[in-house]
Amino acid sequence: MKGGKNGNRQSEESFDSSGARSDSAIQSLFFRGTTGPTLSQNFQSFRVFVATWNVGGKSPPSDLNLDDILPDHNQSDIYVLGFQEIVPLNAGNVLVIEDNEPAGKWLALINQSLNKQQTAGRGIKSTASLGGPLFFQRQSLRKISEAFRTESKRRLKSCNCASELEKKYSKEFCCPRPQSNINEGELSSEEDEDGSSNISTNQMKYGLVASKQMVGIFVTIWMRRELIQHVSHLRIFCFSRGIMGCLGNKGCIAVSMCFHQTSFCFVCSHLASGEKEGDELRRNSNVLEILRNTQFPRICRTSQTRVPEKILKHDRVIWLGDLNYRIALSYLETINFMQQNNWDALLHKDQLKIERDAGRVFKGWEEGKIFFAPTYKYSFNSDSYAGETIETKNKRRTPAWCDRILWHGNGIHQLHYIRVETRFSDHRPVYATFIVDVEVTEGRFGRKLSGTNI
Repeated sequence: MKGGKNGNRQSEESFDSSGARSDSAIQSLFFRGTTGPTLSQNFQSFRVFVATWNVGGKSPPSDLNLDDILPDHNQSDIYVLGFQEIVPLNAGNVLVIEDNEPAGKWLALINQSLNKQQTAGRGIKSTASLGGPLFFQRQSLRKISEAFRTESKRRLKSCNCASELEKKYSKEFCCPRPQSNINEGELSSEEDEDGSSNISTNQMKYGLVASKQMVGIFVTIWMRRELIQHVSHLRIFCFSRGIMGCLGNKGCIAVSMCFHQTSFCFVCSHLASGEKEGDELRRNSNVLEILRNTQFPRICRTSQTRVPEKILKHDRVIWLGDLNYRIALSYLETINFMQQNNWDALLHKDQLKIERDAGRVFKGWEEGKIFFAPTYKYSFNSDSYAGETIETKNKRRTPAWCDRILWHGNGIHQLHYIRVETRFSDHRPVYATFIVDVEVTEGRFGRKLSGTNI
């Protein structure tokens, strides 16, 4: 039984999301007797690439090519990549201290793919130009991350909100405001702090915005370097739901940020495993606990802020990860439908679809139609599912769509939902591309006003 290919791709569409909003009554009061320029809100569309991959506890070799995992490189504006099991989930990593060397390797490989033209011929494989050979020298994730940044981390975390009237109607925000007096250590649980890159960032097309590891879960966000200046209020929250309900082998990393005037939240999770009847309820519980308990720290100086503190309060939310939902059929029934490429019959028994349709989890969320084969569980370095090579039934795993990407909120339009054929782990990576509407504030003369420049 061979793993199926991607199947049909959703066709790419064009969107006209522009618009203008105004409040003439308030504006006339605020600018009475002045001739200064006014502000307006409109929407611009940006392309967002999101990928999730359970890498099975394997550290990547330095020659691993991510071009198949990132086939969209140099096309999207934002890249969000979530990994699960980047380290073996053993007692040492879970209970003692997590190994961040694999996370550094993934960062170097992602940079190599996204900034290929800019770094070609400059020793990127050994990363000598990026502050030392990352593949041969153990460094902290904080130090490794600094090499890929094009913008000050402290600046991305800063609060730069004006009052509502000032934000909408002031004279091009010509008067600088004082810096926030919030303690930097209170802004995020992320390990990375501010630091300047030790390479010429002018050579990089994409820069690192955020990276965070919690045991085996790792999330990293990259963006076109000219757009990073429009990011603010960067905050990260980790929530553990693993062994004994409190360890980090399961749970999520949630990243909150504002891009222009729109709030984003990206949630990378690894939920409870198991294919016994009733295990899906534990996964439901994980999701509900994450939504209920994730609380981003407040960093705004004004009480009129729109910066959210809960996941569902964000304008655009994308959830990715190994959600571990299985197919509620026997192994033989599942294999029979797969041999027919009858994905609809399998989806009808997909636990995540069943639980969503019943309103027990992810109510109000959306997921694109699946046209590809189940992504779990494969034999090592093979296109064969593990059940085909394992004779003992108690060790055999029924193929399932464990790896998923969902979204919540308006202004998100999915273009593709695809799995990638790579034999690196027992999971196949899954990626989605989106067109996302972002509210951008402009002056009368068209000058863009970004969150970090106002």
